[in-house]
Amino acid sequence: MIEGSAVKTGLTGKLRYGMVGGGPGAFIGNVHRASIALDGMAEIRAGCFSRSFEKTLETGTALGIDRNRLYKTFDEMAEEEGKAGTMDFAVIVTPNVSHYPAAKAFLSRGIHVVCDKPLCFKESEAQELADLAQRQKLLFCVTYTYTGFPAVKHAREMIRNGEIGEVIYVAAEYPQDWLMTAQEKEGNKQALWRTDPQWTGESNCVGDIGSHIENMASYVTGLRIRSVLARLDRLGPGRVLDDNAAILVEYGGGAKGMYWSSQIAAGYDNGLQIRVFGRRGSIEWRVEDPNYLRVSLLGKPRMVLSRGRDGFYPRPQSLSRIPSGHPEGYFEALANIYKTYIGALVKQRAGETLTKDDLDFPTVQDGLEGVRFIHACVESSRRGAVWITY
Repeated sequence: MIEGSAVKTGLTGKLRYGMVGGGPGAFIGNVHRASIALDGMAEIRAGCFSRSFEKTLETGTALGIDRNRLYKTFDEMAEEEGKAGTMDFAVIVTPNVSHYPAAKAFLSRGIHVVCDKPLCFKESEAQELADLAQRQKLLFCVTYTYTGFPAVKHAREMIRNGEIGEVIYVAAEYPQDWLMTAQEKEGNKQALWRTDPQWTGESNCVGDIGSHIENMASYVTGLRIRSVLARLDRLGPGRVLDDNAAILVEYGGGAKGMYWSSQIAAGYDNGLQIRVFGRRGSIEWRVEDPNYLRVSLLGKPRMVLSRGRDGFYPRPQSLSRIPSGHPEGYFEALANIYKTYIGALVKQRAGETLTKDDLDFPTVQDGLEGVRFIHACVESSRRGAVWITY
């Protein structure tokens, strides 16, 4: 909220949110709603779930939302909810093309925002949103979900505390095979908009999953990219956007890296993996085995750390929900991000000072860095795979 406002919570004491997108047939909307519900800290009270008002009514009715708080456009929703002071934060889970205008609409009305990634099409748009959130003193989360896993957070703490020494190399990949065939021509709604530049922007593969690599490497290591050299491939017949990408990275301070993202890698479901190499050892994490962290220290046996069994640092340990051997996955990771974000909103409202742990969620600045990375990779590839300095 704008500083000085006195918005109250709902009758249950929970924060109230509205959602843009996430209507019938959408994948990610249900994931967000379920993840928010895991900790019971917020409840959905309003929505503009589709460009079709009939579909918005269908979704809203199923969720038990008052018909008067179902809207035809996100602008109408932002205007009405902002005037009434009845929405604590907005969740934007639309195709990429709507992220910027929807986020701007809510920020302009003093409403906190959670937005799916990539944040928007242009770096200038991302910067505008970051500046607007800062001026309004609003918390803005960009849902890079994979940083919500406790093992990822423990890896970050190990690296911060120098347990593998100075980081000198990062190798990360994210292969999938779901676009091996022309899904966009076979009625797959997700494939249709992701491969269309009018809906998804200047990049498909790097924008969709390569951006997760960039954010994961940045979060875990604390390194910032200085320059990239990228080759973006269009290997699917007739595609106008990339479905495979190879990227070399140079970080400030001298460390190097190599990223590979692909949606045409046969046999791979969702193979996000990061390996961080330091002068004294290395750390490896895979999203398809997310409760375990593989650590190799020079001169010592290789270790496999288990979430829930082995002692993690306090922050990641606090986000471990069930005993070891009981898998925690995607829903819990996103729930951890929302738990942190909503907790920060509550503390901010109470006038309390926010700590680093309170702000341990992907911010609008992370979203800006993601847009900058996507643009640099596209530009590098367009110019024949040359180094692009930030």
